Amino acid sequence: SLCVCVCCCPPSLPPHPSCPAMSAFAGKYSDELIATAKHIASPGRGILAADESTGTIGKRLASINVENVESNRQALRELLFTTDGALQYLSGVILFEETLYQKTSTGVPFVDVLKEGGVIPGIKVDKGTVDLAGTNGETTTQGLDGLAQRC
Repeated sequence: SLCVCVCCCPPSLPPHPSCPAMSAFAGKYSDELIATAKHIASPGRGILAADESTGTIGKRLASINVENVESNRQALRELLFTTDGALQYLSGVILFEETLYQKTSTGVPFVDVLKEGGVIPGIKVDKGTVDLAGTNGETTTQGLDGLAQRC
């Protein structure tokens, strides 16, 4: 690859460690970030977005006449994560915060089920959308402004 630093490098040079444009890739977590990105981009595998909020998963459950309670949300997620052969096609799963603390019916944390299946668990970091005042149905995402305090 070529350096993208327009302030000090001719565009024909490869990236170098002191390049300001490469600073996002250097530091304490750079090796972990690169390994995670490579794993998530594994051929033949994809990311499952299982980060439905309580309200959104409730709509799915209501469509099959199932009550939106924690035990039913847990059962649906367990089905997603423990179906025979499913994890071989996944490289990562985006989880809703509630799911981080849920376990299978045999007591195994979902996060452990995913890790043991070679799947990287992640978490949805925003708190959903709300209507944007003064617009015609536009929404805005909440929760990113307080992310540092929640992590």
